[in-house]
Amino acid sequence: MRALLPLLACAACSSTPPVEGPITPFLDAARCEMTRVYDGERFPNVRVSTQGTVLAFFGSPNVRVRRSEDGGATWGAPIELAGGIHGGGATVDETSGDVLAFVEEQHPPAPLTVLRSQDDGRTWTPQAITLHPDLHGNVPSMHMNEGGITLRHGAYAGRLVRPSRWYAAGNRGEEWPNHYANAIYSDDGGHTWHTSDPFPENGTGEACVVELSDGRLVYNSRVHWQERPRNTRRRGAVSVDGGASWQDWRVIEALPDGHQHRSYGCMGGLARLPIAGQDVLVFSNLDTPASRRERVTVWASFDGGATWPVKRLVFDGPSAYSSMAAGRPGTPSEGWIYLHFEGGPGGGGAHIARFNLSWLLEGEATGDGEVPDLN
Repeated sequence: MRALLPLLACAACSSTPPVEGPITPFLDAARCEMTRVYDGERFPNVRVSTQGTVLAFFGSPNVRVRRSEDGGATWGAPIELAGGIHGGGATVDETSGDVLAFVEEQHPPAPLTVLRSQDDGRTWTPQAITLHPDLHGNVPSMHMNEGGITLRHGAYAGRLVRPSRWYAAGNRGEEWPNHYANAIYSDDGGHTWHTSDPFPENGTGEACVVELSDGRLVYNSRVHWQERPRNTRRRGAVSVDGGASWQDWRVIEALPDGHQHRSYGCMGGLARLPIAGQDVLVFSNLDTPASRRERVTVWASFDGGATWPVKRLVFDGPSAYSSMAAGRPGTPSEGWIYLHFEGGPGGGGAHIARFNLSWLLEGEATGDGEVPDLN
């Protein structure tokens, strides 16, 4: 297993920032800013590199990325990665600093191209990978999932884990009962990938995963089948084996899965703030009783996703898919939380909202648990 000791122990003796730090940078004076980063197209993802560069991915039929080296204050011009559909799930390897992006030729099932950047997202090169099927012999699709993670704790430290899904024969109503969420994981820096066991509930897909401070993984999935109970609420499960299998699935009543008048949900974002020894999670999705996609909102959990006691509206208007990331200690991104979402002022395209935890805490109590004393 590849270890993260060079990153965790050598912050004082190298240029590599630490991966986790104190909560205090996220608790400065409340602040929130929004920037339009793309016009037209769809499919957002946001990641923060090991150097603190914010990477905003977007697009179909041309997948692009924009870079911000100052924490999201300004953005460089779009860099084209490849033609095709952005599969989401961009993954930062915290051991090497490389960034991986996943592009599918068309709406899945479709051929996959994996691109690697070894220069902080400036240039991208296709790489050959080996992707092993799951226990049913099914090779998963990458479309359309939240970003992948590098595990930091326990026996699987250094492993890359990225949400994925089995699309069956396609995105048709009669196939939805055969769909299921899963994940892919790699112990060699993203060259060889294994596919996890299926999520315990069929009709799921477009998922998120985070690692808690004790090494457990928390999985959060959209529902893609209207016949499931509470089909407009998010699904959750945990892994104790580094993302190879998932147990204890449940309906997360506190978290909506898109607007509540549709047969299936909406891609959401999930991130754990890089706070040593604490499990503060942030989640994004739509929070509206209307019959359309609107009102992108963020929630916070302070117990690893067991409860979600506070939420705050980010944009009161048309919005859809979303992705989340947190800034890294010792970099220009420190203290910021990033939300990359479809829609926003002016309609269409995508915006990046950056805010801190203090701003989110000024939101609305949900009644699901309590906010602890964070000072």
